[in-house]
Formats: sequence, structure tokens, C-alpha cells
Amino acid sequence: MSDHQSDTPLQIMIVEDEPKLGQLLVDYLEAAGYQTRWLTHGDEVVPAVKIQPPAMILLDLMLPGTDGLTICREIRRFSEVPIMMVTAKIEEIDRLLGLEIGADDYICKPYSPREVVARVKTILRRCLRVQEAPVEAYALRIDEARFQASYQGEMLDLTPAEFRLLKTLAMQPGHVFSREQLLNHLYDDYRVVTDRTIDSHIKNLRRKLEAIDGEKPFIRAVYGVGYRWEADACHLE
Repeated sequence: MSDHQSDTPLQIMIVEDEPKLGQLLVDYLEAAGYQTRWLTHGDEVVPAVKIQPPAMILLDLMLPGTDGLTICREIRRFSEVPIMMVTAKIEEIDRLLGLEIGADDYICKPYSPREVVARVKTILRRCLRVQEAPVEAYALRIDEARFQASYQGEMLDLTPAEFRLLKTLAMQPGHVFSREQLLNHLYDDYRVVTDRTIDSHIKNLRRKLEAIDGEKPFIRAVYGVGYRWEADACHLE
């Protein structure tokens, strides 16, 4: 029995081309009360996520077709679904790159399937806490359909880039995003921009938020790393 409070089990997408490992994850996750969907080819993943978004993705790094890092980067252009990278490559650069492009966690092979289930539960519990908070508790409201945001009932006059930046940061309070990671969320047209572009957008976004509430620290710079959202979570409409 799972620990989430839903009549419909949450679906976990497993992307793993090794049959024994894929079946092992299916068995353990279903025993924990989750639904599973198992894909074995990298090219299948992005279309499948767009058609039927899962609650979370376990994404192997090395896959036939599109590799896991490319898949993660593509998914982050349209979805904030939690992604845990699974890899047999233990070099630090691969671990860091997996998180740099928007993964929520990673685990190295060989792994304990019980540990995978425990991490899945932890990540989903955190996400559900954010989703289940009462709407009126949120000072920051983000309306994706209208590309609008408000704070304490006042509309924020944001550019499209500032809106995307605000949404990315505020959806994960306390999470440190590097400049490169934020750039991946910012533009859909692969334009060439520099890290300083992020600094400029952050400065403008801070100014607009602080014009409404000058006492609250909204976005904090983490020296040598990037930025994190310091205020409360937002309500996504």
C-alpha cells in the first residue's frame, strides 16, 4: 500500500532498456502501490510524456535512440514532472550534468530497488505537499494559460522570460538552480545567450517583486552556483 492519499495510483514512468532491471523496478514500484509504464527506447519518451504525463520519471542515462540527458533537457522545456536519473556511469561530470539540466535526483547502478522506491516516495511526497496546500495560503499566483502572475493580489508586469524564470524558481522553493539550468527553461528557440542574461532578468524580477513587498527576500544568489527562491511556494493555476 502506498503512502499517497489518492484513489487512483500515481503512475511512474520507467525508462530502462535492460529487461531484468526494468522488470525489477516495475515489481517493486507496483508492490509499493504505484502504477508503472515501462519504456525501453529513448525516442518514445518525450511523445509519451506529452500524451500522458506521469507523476514521476525514472530515466536511464544510456538508452537506445535518444539518450537520457537529451530526454531530460527536452522534457524540461515543457514540463516540471520530477525526474530521477539512473546511471551506471559514476564519473562526477555525468552526475552533475544530469542535475544541471533539471533532474531532481540521480541514483547509480548497481542500486537497491528498495532505495529507488524510498526516493520516489520522498520526491512525490514533497511534490504533493506543494500541490495540496490551500489556494488562499499562496501570496504568489501563477496563471500559465494567461502567462500572468500576481503577488498579494497585485499583478506583476513581467516579460515572457521573467515569467518563465519566476515559474521555474517559485515551483521549487529552496532549490538552487545554476545559471545554465535557468537558461534551459528560459527560451524555446535555442538562441545564443550568456549567463549574464540570467543575472539581468533576476535583477528586474527582484525589482518588480520588491516593489510590492520590500521586506521579503524573494531570490537569493548562491555564490558560485546560481539562484534559489527564498519565499513561499506559488499556486499554479
